[in-house]
Amino acid sequence: MKKKHFHLLIIFVFSFNLFSQKKTINFEKRIDSILKITPSTYKEIDKILKPFQRDSFKVKAIIKKFITADYKDGLAYEYIKLGNIYRKYSNYDKAVETHKKALNIADNKEFKIFSLNMLGVDFRRKNIYTSAIDFNKKALEIAEKIEKPNSGILRSMEVSHNSIGNIYILLEQYNLAENSFKKAIEIAEKSGNKWSLSINNENIAKVKEAQDSINAAIFYTQKALAIDQSINNHYGRMICYNRLGKLHIKKGEYSKAKAFLNDAVPIAKSVKNKYYIALINNNLGWANTKIKNYSKAKEHFTISLKIAEEKNYKTALTEIYTNFSEYNELTGNYAEALKYQKKHTAISNELLNDKTSKYVNDLIAKYDSERKTNQIKNLAKQNEISQLQLVKNRNIWIIVFVTLLLLLVVSYFLYRQRLFDNEKRILTLEQDVLRTQMNPHFIFNALNSIKHYIINNEQKNAVHYLNKFSKLIRKILESSALKEVSLQEELETVDLYMNIENIRFSNGINYHIHVDETLDLSEIKVPPLVLQPFLENALWHGLSSKKGDKKIILSVQKLSNDFIQIEIEDNGIGRKASAKIKSNKVINKKSIGIELTIERLNNFIKDFKNPFSINFNDLLDTNENSLGTKVILKIPTQ
Repeated sequence: MKKKHFHLLIIFVFSFNLFSQKKTINFEKRIDSILKITPSTYKEIDKILKPFQRDSFKVKAIIKKFITADYKDGLAYEYIKLGNIYRKYSNYDKAVETHKKALNIADNKEFKIFSLNMLGVDFRRKNIYTSAIDFNKKALEIAEKIEKPNSGILRSMEVSHNSIGNIYILLEQYNLAENSFKKAIEIAEKSGNKWSLSINNENIAKVKEAQDSINAAIFYTQKALAIDQSINNHYGRMICYNRLGKLHIKKGEYSKAKAFLNDAVPIAKSVKNKYYIALINNNLGWANTKIKNYSKAKEHFTISLKIAEEKNYKTALTEIYTNFSEYNELTGNYAEALKYQKKHTAISNELLNDKTSKYVNDLIAKYDSERKTNQIKNLAKQNEISQLQLVKNRNIWIIVFVTLLLLLVVSYFLYRQRLFDNEKRILTLEQDVLRTQMNPHFIFNALNSIKHYIINNEQKNAVHYLNKFSKLIRKILESSALKEVSLQEELETVDLYMNIENIRFSNGINYHIHVDETLDLSEIKVPPLVLQPFLENALWHGLSSKKGDKKIILSVQKLSNDFIQIEIEDNGIGRKASAKIKSNKVINKKSIGIELTIERLNNFIKDFKNPFSINFNDLLDTNENSLGTKVILKIPTQ
């Protein structure tokens, strides 16, 4: 009998060795075959090497062979895969380092786009949001310029939209986040990418949960789970089970919640994802707390806290501290409950400060760069104006000479036509110069306000301010390339501006707009941002030094078929008092906003048959005391 067992053992060992040798031979054959044909697309390479991409040892072995063969497309592919393995096991620094290697070595656009996207995901997982969104937007910019994108490029565009959507969630821009995920789903449906469909449906569920739409969140999570089950995606099922567990806890359905979470536990352990092991145990602790199974709850919270604090998972810790505080309160341990509630507050503030300050500093840097670029453009345009002026003068002498020589009236009219064309070109360039000076001036005033909130650690105001500021920036960018906008659009923009400035005045300014009902504002054209300098003067020279009630009234009325009148009235300290305050300052900064506005209006009405006018009226009571200032702007419409 023993002899029989011995023979069976020999047969097993021989078979195992034979199987291992076959696998090794198959691995070597695939490497040799790919080095012969050296495919240059992600899909072609993935078709051959995909079976080995979860094994970091084999990936590293392939990298060595590709380095020797100087096969750059293959190297870029393998570095991307190795970086993904590092990220999967939460080793984000190694993931960034490896994905940068892929970016640096990539020769074609497809692998550059993939590398940029993976870096975006890495930095998002590290909570460095500005770098993350920069990498994803760079990837999207390259991809959208490709006329006929292949399946790999389409997949990369899905990743870009997905990553940008996740960053919008972190910035609490939920509508923008949902739009990004839906764009990713639209591309995924066209390309048939079920893995991407699952991820983006689950992300929409995350948005709905953040908006407290629990039933909608469950609906989208179940859609994602059905797709994950159809493609046997263990990692996706783990995420969906965890979210469904958390959502059912919020609905008070604790048995369902525990069932989903218990399904998630073995998957999280099998894929060795410590982040989700911490989250799942936290939710199990929370569910057991709700059904008063306190001993089981403490076991799960202990596991969750140990992992999250060792790995410093800040986002996870905000949830864990809250739930563990509730557990301690219900079990009568009030000192511990208070301790963990304070920890929750501290780490939430830390995350908010880090997120807001990094995002704002990135905006400031971006617009500082734009301001310098605009200055260079101004110099270039002014130089071109000078060149055109020289050309015009030279043409004058040529035409005079030809006129005297030939005494032909035709030559005179040709000269007049050329002169007119040059003058028109000069006028267009001058308007461009003025426009590029106005926009950075206006933007930087708003950015300095954001700095004020960050410096004073007013986190909620900073987030609220960013939401308003993003809408205003979009309006400005849309109109910056236009010579004129409708009065309706102009009033919407200055209304946003006043809302933002009113926050800086602690919402102490009563601001109203009155419009003549007979006017069609969409048909009346004005230069963009023409009213902002007058409102800025009213705020900072009229109302900033005033105590008590503060108000600004902007009214628009029809004077005739040829004119409208815009009045901006404030109840500030008046121009005399403002001038006196300004004269007492050590440094007097000359404001050029009104002067530029007058120049812009002069250029704007060149083709109008009537002129504009601006009047500044001091409002006085019977005792000659100041009641404020009224600016009356009369603009032609024909």
